Amino acid sequence: MASHICIGYLLCRIADTVEDSSSIAPDEQAHLLRLYDRALDPDDDTTVDEFVAAVQPHLPPEGEQSDDWMVVANTARVFRTFEALPEDVREAVTPPVRELVSGMAMFVERYSQTGGLRIQSREELEEYCYYAAGTVGNLITNLVTRGNVDSERRSRLYDTAEEFGLLLQLVNIAKDVHDDYTSENNVYLPADWLDDAGVPQEEVVDPEHNDRTASVVARTADHAKSFLDDAQTYLETVPLREGNTLAAWAIPFLLAVGTLRELVANPEHAVTGEGVKISRQEVFAVVSEMNGASSESLAEMREIISRQPFHRATTNLD
Repeated sequence: MASHICIGYLLCRIADTVEDSSSIAPDEQAHLLRLYDRALDPDDDTTVDEFVAAVQPHLPPEGEQSDDWMVVANTARVFRTFEALPEDVREAVTPPVRELVSGMAMFVERYSQTGGLRIQSREELEEYCYYAAGTVGNLITNLVTRGNVDSERRSRLYDTAEEFGLLLQLVNIAKDVHDDYTSENNVYLPADWLDDAGVPQEEVVDPEHNDRTASVVARTADHAKSFLDDAQTYLETVPLREGNTLAAWAIPFLLAVGTLRELVANPEHAVTGEGVKISRQEVFAVVSEMNGASSESLAEMREIISRQPFHRATTNLD
């Protein structure tokens, strides 16, 4: 199961890297993403080699490639590995990956004239988050529900899978405001919300607006919190079999809870570039606690982490 999810993740990562690149013109990004989507389509004659040839001129030189670009450079190898998987696995993975890719292409095309994404409203923010991460929630669910899963459990998983993805994506958007704008020329904070705070979207990281932009970061974090309950339900329901572990999904969930805590306390850090993150000690404490833990512990850990760093809480308990 872990290897199947990993391959699905790599297929998504290829598209995400192309979409995030500030060195590729928007029209070319959209072309590459549409070509990649056709290569994924089992009913289309487009081959992965056509995508590889098209993306090759945009690859950084060897030795200068980030981990993400190394995945893109190895697209053909990822495809060969994927095509060797059982048919039921490929049928579970392909539709959500293609939906992610086509959604990314649509957003790039929508904002091709601005050179970067400029989300306008809460509704559009959620639409973007669905394509970027909700689809991944559906991919995971397609894989873990193969075989014998009762209808009630299956329904609960699909009812909450997208929310699990949206939670993680919204947390990333809230904490990465500065980097998203300065590195990728993207503004995910909705223009409507920025306008309410008196911040022009093109001045989102202008020091003059730090306090007002921080209020929109806090608003985004509050919106992310609305998905916590469904995300927890998803984790408490997901089948643990074929190597699928609770820790694999609960750790990102709990770290998101901790990041939300820090965002609410210091939203301005997301704007100034200082960064919003939790400590290595807390990460280590969460990972250690979750290894071998059961879903019954999730609610308590979520409550603790929402109030204080987990490693401090466990020290106090000792």
